[in-house]
Amino acid sequence: MIVTKKSIPRRTVLRGIGASLALPLLDGMVPAFAALRNTAAQPVRRYGVVYVPNGMMMNHWTPSAEGTGFDFPLITKPLEPYRNRVQFLSGMKGVDGSGPHARSATRFLTGVSAQPDNGSDLKAAVSSDQIAAQVLGGETQLASLELAIDGRDFVGSCDDGFSCAYTNTISWANDTTPLPMENNPRVVFERLFGDSGSTDPAIRKARLTKDASLLDSVTERADDLSRQLGTGDRRKLTQYLDAVRDIERRIQMAEAQSDRELPVVDQPAGIPDTFGEHAQLMFDLIALAYETDLTRVTTFMLGREITGRTYAEIGVADAHHPISHHQRDPAKLAKLTKINQYHCELFAKFIERLANTQDGDGTLLDHSMIVYGAGMADSNAHASQNLPILLAGGAAGVGGRHILFPEDTPLINLHLSLLDKLGVPVDTLGDSTGRLPLDPLS
Repeated sequence: MIVTKKSIPRRTVLRGIGASLALPLLDGMVPAFAALRNTAAQPVRRYGVVYVPNGMMMNHWTPSAEGTGFDFPLITKPLEPYRNRVQFLSGMKGVDGSGPHARSATRFLTGVSAQPDNGSDLKAAVSSDQIAAQVLGGETQLASLELAIDGRDFVGSCDDGFSCAYTNTISWANDTTPLPMENNPRVVFERLFGDSGSTDPAIRKARLTKDASLLDSVTERADDLSRQLGTGDRRKLTQYLDAVRDIERRIQMAEAQSDRELPVVDQPAGIPDTFGEHAQLMFDLIALAYETDLTRVTTFMLGREITGRTYAEIGVADAHHPISHHQRDPAKLAKLTKINQYHCELFAKFIERLANTQDGDGTLLDHSMIVYGAGMADSNAHASQNLPILLAGGAAGVGGRHILFPEDTPLINLHLSLLDKLGVPVDTLGDSTGRLPLDPLS
């Protein structure tokens, strides 16, 4: 990082018609940080959670060795290039209870199980991401982002005796308020970068027609700012603006495609045709939100529990949830492994994006802690023990390790430890019993 005497405020934005575009951290902003804190600029830490549904093929997930000499099994092979920024965490369990899928999602960040109800008597607990958001959100435009791939129109496809609210989210504002997960990239884009000020579809469409690109309305200001920057900052700004334009182009393409008649149920505008395109778009939006410090807390469900999604794009035409009850059928086991690996491939591309994005004296990956995993292990048994959990990012501690914790260590202990690293310590969460030693000799 080059520290100059000329200072650009960190909250500088490019404003245009109906939009404002936040900027990434530029070298020229460092003096503003130093003046504010009377010290060298400290890296901002991000806390992300990526949740996968319907369990995991554990024999293709768990490394065979503990410590630093571990292997990357089939499912996680795409993450091998980032060995030094990855920790496998084995031995943790979730809270027991009825409703295997409802409890899997609910307990992941709360440490409590879902309670049977008829939809009017929800009961869980505030989730760790929202505890972080209550503190870190005071420094960002958005306290948190809750994202998903699946929509919320799954009434009747939930655990018997449990509201679908339990399987539709992993984020809870408090013990009775589940937070909705947004699956439309256009809505997320507009939350980050502004819109016409109305949710009316006709008004939004007119605005898009008038302003073909968000960047078209801020180009002049971007050019003015660029002339004030050094060579490195100009290059960083250009790369960032190109990334924003690329995401906007992909959303617009998805919206154009959504107007076609398809032999499936209608999808909301802005949602790509394939799972992979949709997931990558959402991951890219998370990366942009981190880069511009619009939020430091995100949750992303790659699928809701009991999802019946098919994956024709990778040759799996079977619905996910039914084949997760595989009864050791070799054909079903192979398909489940393929789905699990596909999810991890998409996650690895997100990790690559974070690793290739400069952030101060490091990268976004250096300054992030991202939890990736599922709320159950073996799906056929709805297993609550030895959950598949992976931790990525330099802010989480020393990577390149497979740690086997004592049997039945509560999963929520992990989130207590991560909240400490974020500077948001709390005494207990759910069924927590203490902190986890994520750093050597700690």
